[in-house]
Amino acid sequence: MNYIASIGSYFIMIKEVFKKPTKWSIMKTLILKEIDELVYGSMGIIIFISFFIGGVVSIQTALNITNPLIPRNLIGFATRQSVILEFAPTFTSIIMAGKVGSYITSSIGTMRVTEQIDALEIMGVNSLNYLVFPKIIAMLFYPFVIAIAMYVGIFGGWTAGVFGGFSSSADFVEGLQLDFIPFHVTYSFIKSIVFALIIATIPSFHGYYMKGGALEVGKASTTAFVWTSVVIIIVNYILTQLLLG
Repeated sequence: MNYIASIGSYFIMIKEVFKKPTKWSIMKTLILKEIDELVYGSMGIIIFISFFIGGVVSIQTALNITNPLIPRNLIGFATRQSVILEFAPTFTSIIMAGKVGSYITSSIGTMRVTEQIDALEIMGVNSLNYLVFPKIIAMLFYPFVIAIAMYVGIFGGWTAGVFGGFSSSADFVEGLQLDFIPFHVTYSFIKSIVFALIIATIPSFHGYYMKGGALEVGKASTTAFVWTSVVIIIVNYILTQLLLG
């Protein structure tokens, strides 16, 4: 029953976020600050991970091609499919759930513990709109991050394949172009927008409604990461079935 109550509270929170909006002059500053911290601040780790994930996929595919009848362009094809369909949107989102989600939960949780949220309410400010809405808007830029992750992942695969001696550049590029379906990129962007909303709202929920002191802030961050990851994986399965099934 606690889970059902939490789900209900979560959707009530989402509704409250869009009520009684904060003045645009203040909100604009908050949104730009969140874009810098949540999206731009995560670029480094995402580029680093995407590059090596693409390289690992390329090497593993090459090492598993033992039959001489299988063309070498399969390395580029497998790298493209793996990175665009799954690794760039989903794997990156799990990492973002840890990095960004923990930051959101701990920052809002600390405000709850130190009674800053109560102070906002007393001043007549809709604290949910003030704290959560800028994060939702900032995370709508998340697909741009995923696009960069796709490019860097494929580039990492090309680097590992060509410089590792597993494939020629021409074969790899031919594999990248083989049977390309543009909707797969659209599918990844649709997934990334949904994941962005999950990453922005579930950690906010756990931070906003937490009770206790500094120790509970740490526990709330861990719980938020676990539930954000679980929801991302479930939603990933549902979206894949709906869009590609």
